[in-house]
Amino acid sequence: MKRPKTTLFMISSLDGKISSGDTDILDVDSDWNKIRGVKEGLSQYYALEKQTDIVSFITGKTLAKIGINQKKPVAHGINCSMVVIDNKGRLKKTGLQYLQSYFKHVFLVTTKISHPACRLEKKGGNITTISFKKQINFKKLFRMLHAEHGVKRMTIQSGGTMNAHLLREGLIDRVSLVVAPLLVGGKNTPSLIDGESLHSVRDLKNIKPLKLVEVTKLKHSYIHVVYRVLNS
Repeated sequence: MKRPKTTLFMISSLDGKISSGDTDILDVDSDWNKIRGVKEGLSQYYALEKQTDIVSFITGKTLAKIGINQKKPVAHGINCSMVVIDNKGRLKKTGLQYLQSYFKHVFLVTTKISHPACRLEKKGGNITTISFKKQINFKKLFRMLHAEHGVKRMTIQSGGTMNAHLLREGLIDRVSLVVAPLLVGGKNTPSLIDGESLHSVRDLKNIKPLKLVEVTKLKHSYIHVVYRVLNS
């Protein structure tokens, strides 16, 4: 199957948490920058983020959480594109217009017929709507991105539930993880891989082994680890 080569790039605590808690008002970008012993090295994550692929994969939920809908369009954006999954219409017209102004191209993937992205696409510009009827077929989506839109490599930065779905579908090739020096805890706090738990021995096939590629000790007790996912 010809599809983009993918890397899951995230920051997490040592116990695998990718947020500070179980509500949308808590967020890594705003919260961890206030914690002594953590804030000093946080910029290293953003520096590594700038080295990721020119196409990013993310969810509308994640973008809405960081306030995209309240942002105004910018005069100068970046030469990168974004694939956004937004079934529940969390992105409003204002948020989409901001994304259009900031990114080279926006691919909005949804099952929502009346999504505002459809109206913006009709007006022309750098937004493409990819629609599915009942649920998104991610294997088909990835093939379409490769064959029809020339996406060869893509960095995934979605939430734990989406990460779990893509991982179990065999659509994540590498994991590039920045481990921050803190323990968060909380059984309902989002983690790197969430989704439905395994229930039986038959479900063990959904566990993905990893092969270590690289470990880098960063400043201020941070670590950057890279694994290859064994999708046999």
